[in-house]
Amino acid sequence: MTDQGAEPYRPDVDTPNAARMYDYYLGGKDNYPADREAAEKIMALGPSREICVANRRFLGRAVRLAAERGIRQFLDLGTGLPTQENVHEVAKRVHPDARVVYVDYDPIVLAHARALRSIDDTTAVVPEDIRRPEEILGHPDVRRLIDFSEPVAVLFVAILHCLTDEEDPWGVVRAFTGPLAPGSHLIVTHLTDDAHPEEGAAAREVYRNATAPLIHRSHAEIARFFTGFELVEPGVTRVNEWRPEDDDDRERPGGEWFYVGVGRKP
Repeated sequence: MTDQGAEPYRPDVDTPNAARMYDYYLGGKDNYPADREAAEKIMALGPSREICVANRRFLGRAVRLAAERGIRQFLDLGTGLPTQENVHEVAKRVHPDARVVYVDYDPIVLAHARALRSIDDTTAVVPEDIRRPEEILGHPDVRRLIDFSEPVAVLFVAILHCLTDEEDPWGVVRAFTGPLAPGSHLIVTHLTDDAHPEEGAAAREVYRNATAPLIHRSHAEIARFFTGFELVEPGVTRVNEWRPEDDDDRERPGGEWFYVGVGRKP
């Protein structure tokens, strides 16, 4: 976080920012012309806005499921810009005493997420990079709010596809899930181009000039993240096929672009 008296954060408005592009897909206003120009190129390739809404709705269903199973601790890694139905809002409807830690390193995300600190002392925002698990797991706010001897829900929602294979996203997930107690849950969403390889290649080119890359992965590669976990039905599946609540969930276009899943640590 920025200390008192430090230089105010001045965003780079000329480089497309992955978090701000996602905000634009969701209909938000925290974006600039460069973000919108890049996002429009992506939206020309498929129903990006619908895809992101479907991903967000899955987040709510998965968090609610974990909370209803008794989990009161949530570690949201790569949280992105705050929007409606954030993790703490969903979890606290089930458990008002739920504790939530958001982690992100993007300055624009941190600038907006600071407002979450004013909610109460059960929610924290940690300015760290998920590629540095030891720093996150040892962070004072994480140690204050998360008791790793009790079940925790760890979320990687629309973030692992920003890590290259060389950065070993599977190892990153293992580093965070290794210390978890039995009964903990792993929640993952990840972009794929299994059904649209040509459009996927074009999308990756757009993100080459953004603040984070875009790495589509196959169903088998995404299922690997759940090694050591028992998959909650219906397993790793398209986002609109994971426990849809209504026709809006089932019929929203673009569901084949996201694989999602929830696992329980035995």
